[in-house]
Parts: sequence; structure tokens; C-alpha cells
Amino acid sequence: MWKFKALGNSRLLKFFISLSFPTVSQITTAEFAAWLIDCAKLQPLVLDARSPAEYAVSHIRTAVHIDPVTPDLTAASTVSLDTPIVVYCSVGYRSAKVAQQLQREGFSQIFNLSGGLFQWANEERPMFKDNGQPTQLVHPYNAIWGKLLKAGYHA
Repeated sequence: MWKFKALGNSRLLKFFISLSFPTVSQITTAEFAAWLIDCAKLQPLVLDARSPAEYAVSHIRTAVHIDPVTPDLTAASTVSLDTPIVVYCSVGYRSAKVAQQLQREGFSQIFNLSGGLFQWANEERPMFKDNGQPTQLVHPYNAIWGKLLKAGYHA
């Protein structure tokens, strides 16, 4: 029952995000994971649009932290406007807002990680702490959204 409810809520949330940010391209966790290991493909700038506390618990290895409330686009200003950029947060909403802002700044290859870090973790994909050590723990954001994250992964 719990699995079904979480899966249904996850699908509903993804649908809501795509409706709220129709110009933002979504990338699945599977597509993104394949991209990251494809050495022949230009690697994206990866932006983590969560709080510093969330980022400190775990993040995708190459991710650069960006504040989701008042994004400082300095990290993006070091790359050309056609550089691929993948933005993620816990579930995809905050990152979609940042992705939309990057689009307004003229960046043309912006992708929002569908399902965010919660889905990435639930699929047992690699995450790291600030010190570079692997981890399986994720900051659950809050009690409500944390229900989309498997219980064993809560920091």
C-alpha cells in the first residue's frame, strides 16, 4: 500500500511540475546516469538547488550547490550559453524554478532531473558527502516530502 501511494504521489508531482514549468525540459534519472558515464558525450554542469544543509548530507558527485531561493548564477556564468546544465533538488520543483531562471538568462540546454535526488537515491544511484565519501543518506527536506524517499535513506 505505502509503495503504491508513494509511487502515485511521485507521478502526480512530476505531472504538476511539468505543467507548472512547461518550457523546462525534464531528464530521467536513467538518462542522466547514462550521460554521466558516457565519456564521449560533453558532460553537463550539474547544479544542486537545495539548501546548504541538504547538500552537505549528500549530493551527486559533480554537483555545484546553488541557492534555490536566491540563485547566484556565478557557477553558470563560467560556461557558454549552449553548455548542457542539469539542475536537481529533492523532488524537482525548486530545481525547475532555477532551470526556468537559467533559460531566461539565455542558456539553451537546461534539464531538470525528474524525480530529483529522492528518486536518484531510491534507485540506489551514487551520492556523496561534502568530504567526497560515498553515502546512501539523503536529507528528507521535511516530513511530508520525505515520504517520497525510502525510509532507509533518511539522514
